[in-house]
Amino acid sequence: MKKMLFAIVLFLSFSINAFATVNLNTATQAELETLKNIGPAKAIAIMDYRKKNGGFKSVDDLNNVPGIGDKTMANLKAEVTVSGATKVTTPVAIDAKKAIKAGTPIATSATATKTK
Repeated sequence: MKKMLFAIVLFLSFSINAFATVNLNTATQAELETLKNIGPAKAIAIMDYRKKNGGFKSVDDLNNVPGIGDKTMANLKAEVTVSGATKVTTPVAIDAKKAIKAGTPIATSATATKTK
């Protein structure tokens, strides 16, 4: 039972970013880097395009950013927006085995505090 619970917690902690939404017009470099296949160079390219062109009018404008091709665009389309707030959850590094054994609730966001 503990192994199954551990597997579920582990799966949820890695899949939480699947529900992230990043606003291309307001996101920081770190927030952009939470997107799949977006590293520092592409994040900076997105920010440079945004600054040079006055922001993104639609998600499809992302195709105009150097280094963003059709494949990357297809992967990102569901995770990005041009309006609203950026909602990114950063997983916290925890020792899930110890937490489960101790009965401690397992936090999955960067705002959580680490228990001793």
